[in-house]
Amino acid sequence: MSDWLNVGKIVNTHGIRGEVRVISRTDFPEKRYAAGSKLYVADEFGERTPVIVSSWRQHKQFDLLTFDGLANVNDVEKWKGTLLQIPREKLTDELYEGEYYYHEIIGCRVFTDAGEELGTIKEILSPGANDVWVVKRKHPGKDVLVPYIEDVVKNVNIEEKQVVIYPMEGLLDE
Repeated sequence: MSDWLNVGKIVNTHGIRGEVRVISRTDFPEKRYAAGSKLYVADEFGERTPVIVSSWRQHKQFDLLTFDGLANVNDVEKWKGTLLQIPREKLTDELYEGEYYYHEIIGCRVFTDAGEELGTIKEILSPGANDVWVVKRKHPGKDVLVPYIEDVVKNVNIEEKQVVIYPMEGLLDE
């Protein structure tokens, strides 16, 4: 398991004053991107550059960030397509019952309430009202899209990396 967690992806620059356009991957942008927060820019080679957030604002569907000492577009242009990360030990947010971090759910094995193993959660989508867990089937076939709703997800055991679902009609159709 990685010691680093992705909190955003730099997709472009914004303007000429060193601002970057970020697609957020955190439920806590106001904390992760607060002025003075330390983030790490991870390039495609796994090298991480520490940066300190100097400003954050939201614009359309993006988070716009500037970093201390990087006030020109030329300073940040090289980071297009890179990830913003934090070390796992910096994760201190309290979650409510039934809430989980993505890294806790991805990799969990999924079983039906009848005990049949479907596969492993490989990705989480956030299309709107609720998350959708993408399950790579144990046996060849199309991925299963499991909506994270009370009617479907019956039990989540993070320690054992297991999820039990009630497969509603049509959920397992290929």
